[in-house]
Amino acid sequence: MKELDLLTIGAGGAAYPAAFRLAKAGAQVLMVDPKGVMSGNCLYEGCVPSKAVRETAELAQAQQRFQKLGLSGETRVDYAAVVAHKDAIQARRYAQHAEELAAVANLTLVKGVARLLDPHTVQVEGEQGEERYHCRNIIIASGSDVFVPPLPGAELALTSHDLYKPDPTLKTLPEHLIVVGGGYIGLETASFFAALGSRVTLLQKGDQLLAGMDPEMVALLLPLLSPRISILTGVDVQAIEKSTGNKRSLRYLRDGQEQVLEGDAVLLAVGRRPILPEGAAAIGIAADRHGISVGTSLQTRYPHIYACGDVNGRVPLFHAAVRQSLVAAHNILGGNQACDYADFRNVPTTIFTLPAAAYIGITPALAAKEGRTLVSASYAFAEDSRAQILERMEGEIRLFFEPGSLRLLGAWVVGIDAGNLIGQIGTAIVGGHTAYDLARFADQHPMSAEGIGKAARSLL
Repeated sequence: MKELDLLTIGAGGAAYPAAFRLAKAGAQVLMVDPKGVMSGNCLYEGCVPSKAVRETAELAQAQQRFQKLGLSGETRVDYAAVVAHKDAIQARRYAQHAEELAAVANLTLVKGVARLLDPHTVQVEGEQGEERYHCRNIIIASGSDVFVPPLPGAELALTSHDLYKPDPTLKTLPEHLIVVGGGYIGLETASFFAALGSRVTLLQKGDQLLAGMDPEMVALLLPLLSPRISILTGVDVQAIEKSTGNKRSLRYLRDGQEQVLEGDAVLLAVGRRPILPEGAAAIGIAADRHGISVGTSLQTRYPHIYACGDVNGRVPLFHAAVRQSLVAAHNILGGNQACDYADFRNVPTTIFTLPAAAYIGITPALAAKEGRTLVSASYAFAEDSRAQILERMEGEIRLFFEPGSLRLLGAWVVGIDAGNLIGQIGTAIVGGHTAYDLARFADQHPMSAEGIGKAARSLL
């Protein structure tokens, strides 16, 4: 049996930052991943490929906005070329990660499936057969997978895996795309395809899209989305069936009435589920439908076994997984004594629709739930010079402060540059900055970030 200082189950963002940190400190490290490559689902079928499609869609949308400058006619998009662009980015980044991996001693990546036999023994079934390892430390970073509901005809639908994986299933632009699910994946995809020229119908079972996010922020975002997106709430999907040609028909109940919707493709976007490694339950590692239970030190019931990223369900985002991986690495280097902690609340989250919305920290809905009072300040993009230049004057920056001290506690941005601005605001939150600090910082003009200081100055 081979001895290891660290074995990671997975090689994505929840695994490789810790693997690199430990290997550079002299530890013997092995990463085990069924894909056999670094970067997990983010690069394979998540944030990177989907945003490659998104940015292309935004260019198409921008061309439509600037038709008054002579860019006339209907924007036509070669979706096969968009897919080729996405695939090329994925290939480039996989090659980049392979170079990074090859440059680090003491670190090996094996394509295979890991099974926990006991708290220190892991069996790996790989291309070279079966091997067992005695591991001083283990990081469970097995991620999550698309949840496909037990729906008749579900096999006829697409998932985000089919849209965004390398060499994806969908390579032609559907005239009419039906999206089932109003979470961020469903709403983002609806937004991309609408901008590229598809007609989109989005079906949501509950009354609120983006469930779990602040309803006021969601209410600001939805009217700004493309009119090519038709949203139906209170829908109970019954079945997906083949229709004429290659089309699909979807039967659903709404207000007690059964209705049928026909489209060129159906996307199921009803959530993701954690992937628990084999043997975890047998050795008593607790989990529920959200994932493995951990606290801010990321340790399971065994101090030397950590669960990072999507598998713990706390903040299922790539950048949160990276930070969690580093927390685990620091705690391992500290002898598995908790000396570093993940902040699950102050993680920037962006819904990459067109336009986007982003938030962080404590927003009004959460404050009300916790019985807290907030002082808010806002800045409308209608008065922003950059937004006017780009003809994108919808939305706002809104900041939330602690009464009295005016310490920044949370924020949202709906509209231009939301994904960039929320990171700058997040840095101010974790730094303990106040409205006074934001107000006296001379941010650049004409950039949308100057709205942060302008919002803060409205309170002083």
